[in-house]
Amino acid sequence: MKYFKLIVLVSLIVTACSKKESKQYTIGFSQCTASDNWRKTMQESMYRELSFNPEINFIMKDAGGQSQKQITQIEELLKQNIDLLIVSPNEAKPISPVVEKAYQNGIPVIILDRRTNSDQYTAYVGADNLEVGQIAGTYTNTLLKGTGKVIEISEKPGSSADIDRHKGFMEAINRFPGIELTAKLDGDWDKYSLEAPLTKLLKTHTDIDVIFCQNDRRALTAFKVCKNLGVEKKIRLIGVDGLIGPNGGIDLVDKDILNATILYPTGGEEAIRTAISILQKQPFKRDNRLQITMIDSTNVRIMKLQGEKLVAQEQDIERRQEKIEEQRAISENQSTIIYAVSATLALALIFGALSFYSLRENRKINRRLGVQNHEILDQKNQIEQLAQSAEVENEAKLKFFTNISHEFRTPLTLILAPVEDILDSEKIRDPLIKQELSLIRKNTLRLLRLVTQLMDFRKLGSHRMQVRASEHNLVAFVKDIMVAFERIASKHKIDFQLITSEAEILVWFDATMLDKVIFNLLSNAFKFTPDKGRVYLYIKNFSPDKVQITVEDNGIGLTESEIAQVFEVFYQAKSNAKALGTGLGLALSKELISLHQGTISVRSKPNKETAFTIELPLGNKHFQPDELRNEQVEDFSMVQNFELNEESLPANIPAAGDVAKEQSVLIIEDNFDLVRLLEQKLQTGYQIFVANDGEEGLRLAFEHIPDLIVCDVMLPKKDGLSVTSILKSDFRTSHIPVILLTARTNTEQQIEGIQTGVDAYITKPFNLLYVQEMIKTLLRNRALLREHYTTELPIETSSAANPNKLDKKFITQFTAYVEEHYDNSELSVEDIGKDLGMSRVQLYRKVKALLNMSVNEYLQQVRLNKAKFLLRRDDMTVADVAYKVGFSSPTYFSTAFKGKYNQTPMEYKKS
Repeated sequence: MKYFKLIVLVSLIVTACSKKESKQYTIGFSQCTASDNWRKTMQESMYRELSFNPEINFIMKDAGGQSQKQITQIEELLKQNIDLLIVSPNEAKPISPVVEKAYQNGIPVIILDRRTNSDQYTAYVGADNLEVGQIAGTYTNTLLKGTGKVIEISEKPGSSADIDRHKGFMEAINRFPGIELTAKLDGDWDKYSLEAPLTKLLKTHTDIDVIFCQNDRRALTAFKVCKNLGVEKKIRLIGVDGLIGPNGGIDLVDKDILNATILYPTGGEEAIRTAISILQKQPFKRDNRLQITMIDSTNVRIMKLQGEKLVAQEQDIERRQEKIEEQRAISENQSTIIYAVSATLALALIFGALSFYSLRENRKINRRLGVQNHEILDQKNQIEQLAQSAEVENEAKLKFFTNISHEFRTPLTLILAPVEDILDSEKIRDPLIKQELSLIRKNTLRLLRLVTQLMDFRKLGSHRMQVRASEHNLVAFVKDIMVAFERIASKHKIDFQLITSEAEILVWFDATMLDKVIFNLLSNAFKFTPDKGRVYLYIKNFSPDKVQITVEDNGIGLTESEIAQVFEVFYQAKSNAKALGTGLGLALSKELISLHQGTISVRSKPNKETAFTIELPLGNKHFQPDELRNEQVEDFSMVQNFELNEESLPANIPAAGDVAKEQSVLIIEDNFDLVRLLEQKLQTGYQIFVANDGEEGLRLAFEHIPDLIVCDVMLPKKDGLSVTSILKSDFRTSHIPVILLTARTNTEQQIEGIQTGVDAYITKPFNLLYVQEMIKTLLRNRALLREHYTTELPIETSSAANPNKLDKKFITQFTAYVEEHYDNSELSVEDIGKDLGMSRVQLYRKVKALLNMSVNEYLQQVRLNKAKFLLRRDDMTVADVAYKVGFSSPTYFSTAFKGKYNQTPMEYKKS
């Protein structure tokens, strides 16, 4: 607590020493005056006033008399987040929109000297140009004593200054009828020469007495023209501005070049004062009028002396300000040193307190760490013991699996040898028997390959697999492996090519190992490539000492996270519905390539492409002497190649008589051999539909409405549980029995399958006779259910097997619809299906499956049952009853009634 108080005290000392800074403001100033003297005078007055307000950041833009440039500069100032904008326009019209934009965006705007065409501004600072014109007109009358001719030279026609000065000048001289305005010269005299038009005008009008120029620069030009014409003594000149300095208005009057000039203040100081009042939320005047004065020979000496004195005072002020700035810089440096010393002292005290506190805490921590170290050492010893035990157990487990795999090879060989002998025998001619024997042979070879792969992986783990490398033509080697895939490529219309520019590339490698690697990569490529896709192999000399083999496909691809783990043992991509293997293939491939001192890599883009690239060194220097053998091995065909030869099996044997079957079964299974086996056993009694993935299975189920569905759990695109859930929740297929086939044997997985609504759950391996009897039982129960719903008794009183909820709901909706509309003689199957949300075919098959009769048969039965009840009434004739129950004519009604009950409606009514 003491240390905390000390830290707070030091912080308060530092805070007390810190300097409170004033709020900073940014003022943007855009000037567009053509006169250099005028710009300089205005800027000096502004900076003089700004020297008393160092917190102001002043940004000045000079457009040099170009209005378009001024617009661009104002836009730039607005982007700099200025707090206030001062604008001194040259022309009113073009500059007004951008000034309005700034004002509408909430930025205070001060218009300086000349007005804009809008009243959207915060304040105006400037002289009254109307009054300037009036003073000039009045002084003209004084010079001419009521009679004479005058020329006016404007400045920027269209500007507010030009308009107001001309208006005031005309108001003044119009009071004296003897004074006549001979001409007004308008033009942009900063761009164009005034001398030519004025010379021409004076030669035309030789009786001009006075020239009124709206600024002193034009008046000086006019004097030069008059002097050239020799009339400088006759014509008197009046200017506007009255600036101090050489060739300023006051200087020109003092030299008798001008007769008079009107002192027009720049307003720079007043604009800065008004801006500061606005920013500091102080009262200010919106319209600030500056005083103007006529200067002629009577007061020019006084004004000039005052101006020179003012300039001297300004220079003195500037020198004083420089000194003040120097003292301020010294003061700031001293303050910085004081702050630094104070902060250093404070930090020293803080660090001293913290060091003392840390020392005490470290002692406590060291004591706790000592205790924890003893605990960690004990835990480490326990972990080492557990790791040793786990290693022993893992070794025993691997040894057990290796031994089991080794033991599998003997019975597999004993199965394979007799089967191959029987297949080679000419005594077996029945194609169905040959097909089953070929199926046994093919799956025995597949199991043998998996056992070999597991043993190879175990050898790699124990470092007992040795390379037996010899020199081979790599191109020919790969071509021989590709032969095993040509038929499956043709079947699925896959573009399968070897792309290489070399006919022969000699490489040292172990043929058995490399065959397994390339075969595995091609198997994966074909497994994950869609129909009409592509699988390309590229072989090229990657560099002078390396060869490159690339297996590329345009299948489903891999994500970034899957690529990072694809070579790990037992890893299978979760996003891949077809990844039903062991997860050893790619891990084994990587290890086999590493034994060749090579590399294997992968690049992939999901749903675009996947490419596995193998790089092998050329020559044999990278092998040990005991890893080389000189004899050539030309037989590259390995046992796994038999697994792909789907086309070697005979086609399905059609059933004798091959007549149309009343009942149909949909098989959804992605294993080609299992599909053939089931199809062969079931096709004699049922019409068979086959789907190889979940989505295709749903499509065929909705299209054909089969009587029963046999579905595998592990399927591409959509698994069997999802398929079952969709089928059982849809009106069109909810009545169809579903049998699930799966290799999942635990109770939890079977419960999950039953919860989806399946009718039977059969685990692999299964007995075909059991499957056949299960199908018969489910179809027989469905037939009993149909009989239950086709009886004439009410549905609720029947004691047959219970349908599921969706079937009940459908039957209820269907029977209710028929009960409500049976009296409509134009009612059709299409109308019923449309109102129930089903197609004509789907409605027909659904009703047929549940009620064992067509929709029209059921509709007619309901009408005849209603007719039997109505015929008992004495107030209705047979014709009335026929129309009442929806028959189109009494004759058709009588025929249908007699066909159903073996007596006519009249005979039934009389009885």
